[in-house]
This record gives sequence, C-alpha cells and structure tokens, in this order.
Amino acid sequence: MEEVRGSIPLSSTPNLRLCGGSGVFRGVLTVCFSRLLRLVTVSFERSTMFTDALPEFRADWLLAGKAASTVGCHLSLLRLLADTHDSPDLADVRVWVGDASTVSMRRKRAQAVRAFGRWSESIGDNDFPWWRNLPVPTEVEKPQPTATQADFDSGLRVLGSSRDRAVLSVLWGCGLRRSEVANLLVNDVSVADGVLVVRSSKTGKPRMVPMPPTTVRLVRRHLRGWSKSSLFALTTNGIRLMLRRNSLLPAHAWRRGWAVQSLRCGVSEASVRSAAGWSSGAMVARYTRAMSAELALDEFRGAWGRAGG
Repeated sequence: MEEVRGSIPLSSTPNLRLCGGSGVFRGVLTVCFSRLLRLVTVSFERSTMFTDALPEFRADWLLAGKAASTVGCHLSLLRLLADTHDSPDLADVRVWVGDASTVSMRRKRAQAVRAFGRWSESIGDNDFPWWRNLPVPTEVEKPQPTATQADFDSGLRVLGSSRDRAVLSVLWGCGLRRSEVANLLVNDVSVADGVLVVRSSKTGKPRMVPMPPTTVRLVRRHLRGWSKSSLFALTTNGIRLMLRRNSLLPAHAWRRGWAVQSLRCGVSEASVRSAAGWSSGAMVARYTRAMSAELALDEFRGAWGRAGG
C-alpha cells in the first residue's frame, strides 16, 4: 500500500498500517487529534499561569477572617483577566482596568489585582511584581442616608406591631445587616444578659452584639406569646417591604446610623468594628466619613466639658 502523499510516513505511524482507505483515514484523524490535544493543553497551561493559585488565595483570605463575598468578587474578576491575557503585565492590566464601563467596576478590577498581587508577593510567588504600580481609580462617594435618633423615635410612633418595633430597634440599636436580622432565632437572644448572637454573618464568623436597654425592652415585649423559633419570622425582602411600607429609611441607613451614634457616645472604633463584624477599620471610616466633622466637634466639646474648659 502506498503512503499518503503530504502526510506522515506510514512506516513511522503504526496506526496507519491498516488495510483500506478507511483505516488510513482513521489513522490520519488520530494523529491530527493528538496534535490538537497538545495545542489545547499548552494553551490551557498558559492560561492558568496565575489562576492555579486562586484556590489558595481564597483559602488564605478566609482564614484571615475577611469577607467571603469580597474574595468571591476578586476571583471572578481575576478569572476574567485570565480569559483576556495569558500572562498579563502592568500595561495589559492598566488597559483591562480602564475598559470597565463604570468607575466603580474599574475600581473593583484594580482592587482585585492588587489584593492578589500583595498575597502572591507575601508567599514568594510574586505573580504580579508590578502590583504596587497599579493605581486604584478614585470614586466620588455619593451622600448616603444615615439614620438618627430622631428617625428612630419617629419610626416607633409609626409602627403598630410589637414585632415591627422590635425589628427597627435591632436595626438601630445593634447595627445588624438585614440578612442577619432575618436569620435570628429566639435562642440567639438573651434578654437577661442584653446580648444577641449573630451566627451567620458576611465574614462567616459568628459574633456577639450588645443590645441597648430600649432594644431589650422592645424585644422582650415582642417575645410575649411568641411561639415561633425564628425571632421575627421575616425574610430579608419582608424587612425591606416593612420599612418601605412605613416610609422608613432602608436597613443600611440604620446600620450607618448605629455606627455614627456609637462613636458619638464614646464607643471605641475597635468595639464598633467588632460588634459590626467588620474585619478592618476601613468600613468604619467609610460609614462615618460624611459625619467625621460633626463627630470631631462632639468629641472636642466632650473633652472640654470634662476638663472644665
């Protein structure tokens, strides 16, 4: 049988030593497929130059007590970068960051790359040796609604049921996230000790949160005759609708207000961070930035009053 012209010699390809044209055809397909497979494998290896470290990056992030949602966003963006560039350099990443349609997304892309670059450097891999030279775009912060004591007092007058009043009191008095309030069980609350336990939080770590006297009284009143295991039997959407139906501020405005009010009353930033479930002081600063001047005035006035000046 003659060798196929322009193909690999039959003598060096045992798979092609088959009788008939169909055997030759199958042999040619086998060779082509193996070559294609090698090309795909090489391409895949290139694309995973830094992505193979992403599971370890995530594990170390969570072990440090940082938010799972944040590292999840970082991983999604880093995989998107890997789909665009096999081995990105600083110029590639600058263009990739700039291609995002909004300032917020450009900021998130830069933060993801810098976070991975910092971690990679710390373990000795140094996949992104240029990460320090990647700037994070500045985003103009829009004023965010922040609840006050007057808003809370007004809300108590509007709400009719003891349950809804207790919900509002937990939002204002404990600074919980809407999902954390929805997940509370009766067994998570100790009215006698004035504390509640958040078992499932954004960071994945449980924490204890003190309840102010007003919240203790309203929660105790709500629990009289309450037979359900869930503290409020409300979903996150149910809480949102309850607030909206009564023309009250959204849940996060109460969390911001709780942080500002706590600092104004002399609670340390470290204690606010612990009770809120924040892994760093950055969130405290972000929540209170708009009120920083007012907080400073209150602190100085308090200091002058104690000094008799």
